[in-house]
Amino acid sequence: MRSRSLLALAGTVAALSLTAVTPASAAGAVLTTANGDVAVGDVLNASLASGTAATLYSSATGTSGVSCAASGFSATVTDNPAAPGTATESLTAHTFGSCTANVVGVLGVTSITVNNLSYTTSVASDGTVTVTPPSGSTIQTTVVLRTLLGSINCVYQAPSLTGSASNADNSITFTSQQFTKSSGSSLCFANGFFTAKYAPVTDAGAAVTVN
Repeated sequence: MRSRSLLALAGTVAALSLTAVTPASAAGAVLTTANGDVAVGDVLNASLASGTAATLYSSATGTSGVSCAASGFSATVTDNPAAPGTATESLTAHTFGSCTANVVGVLGVTSITVNNLSYTTSVASDGTVTVTPPSGSTIQTTVVLRTLLGSINCVYQAPSLTGSASNADNSITFTSQQFTKSSGSSLCFANGFFTAKYAPVTDAGAAVTVN
């Protein structure tokens, strides 16, 4: 009887051990959905999280600048290795709409255009998101404003952007990422600090998780 009890105990321990390692092995690639690993070539999409706005303010802590009620991006997956690791994407589209401004002398926002696309986006297993431009280029955004003196173009540039991904709501958040004015009139603020939260990030309608 004692021999059988020991054998049963050994079998239980072995079963528990296998169960314990299953979740780690099931994680699969860095980017997954409920349907499985995200495939290279898949296009990920996201719009602003409900109830939020994308902002480009003149300071990291201020509220003066441009606010957009609509924004979204599309990115094509170029590499999705086994977790833990770093997946890469090609950001091919980043749009803004329904924008307003509260800058003295500015009547409204005609458009915001992201230039120099595509950008490389990397997503690490720890949730760090990094956006970088092509070699020799820069991340650039052109803001066209309506003023009392007519239309003006404000061009802002940044060497890179850093954000964070969260599986709590399948989001990517950028907080006070600094752009510097490269050209434009005195009505264009000298620095622009970009903040936005995109959620959920989806692949063919399924929410994307970072492992």
